Amino acid sequence: MRFTPLTLLVIALVAWFPSTGLAQDPVVIEQIIAKVNADIVTMGDLDEAREMMMLDMMQQCRNDKKCAEDLLAKREPDVLRDKIDQTLLVQKAKDLNISVDSQVSKEVAQMQTRVKLSDPEEFRRFIERELGITIEDYREKMRQQMLQQEVIGQEVGSKIIIPRTELEKYYEENKADFHRDKESVALQEILVAKRTREGTELSDEALKEKVDGIHARAKRGEKFDQLATESSDAVSAQEGGFLGYLAKGELNPEIEKIVFSGEKGFVTDPIKVPNGFIILKVADKVSPGLQPLAVVENEIMGKLWQPRFQPAIRTYLSKLRHEAFLEIREGFNDSGAVTGKDTSWKDPAELKPETISKEEVASQTRRKRLLWVVPIPGTTTAPKSTN
Repeated sequence: MRFTPLTLLVIALVAWFPSTGLAQDPVVIEQIIAKVNADIVTMGDLDEAREMMMLDMMQQCRNDKKCAEDLLAKREPDVLRDKIDQTLLVQKAKDLNISVDSQVSKEVAQMQTRVKLSDPEEFRRFIERELGITIEDYREKMRQQMLQQEVIGQEVGSKIIIPRTELEKYYEENKADFHRDKESVALQEILVAKRTREGTELSDEALKEKVDGIHARAKRGEKFDQLATESSDAVSAQEGGFLGYLAKGELNPEIEKIVFSGEKGFVTDPIKVPNGFIILKVADKVSPGLQPLAVVENEIMGKLWQPRFQPAIRTYLSKLRHEAFLEIREGFNDSGAVTGKDTSWKDPAELKPETISKEEVASQTRRKRLLWVVPIPGTTTAPKSTN
């Protein structure tokens, strides 16, 4: 939360009125917990963060409330830390002139497509009903999340370099991990359903025309994941149509015969299914036996990169804390606090203005005037006084 002139005025008045006797019992509307540069973290912000965590925990625990509450209790010590982290990252995004407005608009449009609500007002009501927030708040939360991700990717992720020699060493020492028992393929799909996202039923002719158009674009080399996100009626659309790795014996025999006969990058012709047509792409192909380094290189990279990523984020956030103006209200703990950083709370009502006597003012003025008669280094005479 950013300090606006009005916010500063309210804070000043709340601090001033009790001392003047004009207001005996001020009512706390929102308590400020932390000051982070020009932003503030309030008790309401922390309560909202806990609510969002609880929703995540309920999903993880499959609606087992006791399980979710236990997980939330473990996260509780880091609630303030996480909120400060998020605030610092969003501020850094502004310093770096990072903008994600176009990405936010695209994501909102894709969300609207996934829930099959073409009418903007219906989609607005859906967000308010399902998430309990306005569409504007939904966009803003998404914007802040994307800004944080961009900063972490640019300032942390891109700077973690794994040397080629380390990849090769890991491969040689862990070859047993890279044996595959069966041939498998990684598949992506585009489902073109007879019933559209808007709920209308396509004629056979319209369905065939639609799937042929999408297929022609895929064969021309357009990015399959983008086509899937834009055009697929399958749940996998939000993952770029990715279905994962599937070994022989795990697919419909007819489809298995088609995809295993193609090489990596192969795009099938439209395949008729009960609810429409599917188009598949062989994103990767894995032979049985020991996989060559080129095939498992990305897998090894992930194994070596991930353990370095989280500590690097924490190091970067500690750096941002060192550079920030940061105050934490007494009674609250920042579990991400850094050594040597004073974050003690300074109450504006307790700050005393500096005072100075007339004699000290006169003395300071006298000293300034005397500077005019001090010889300048490299000269033989001093400038004449102006007095």
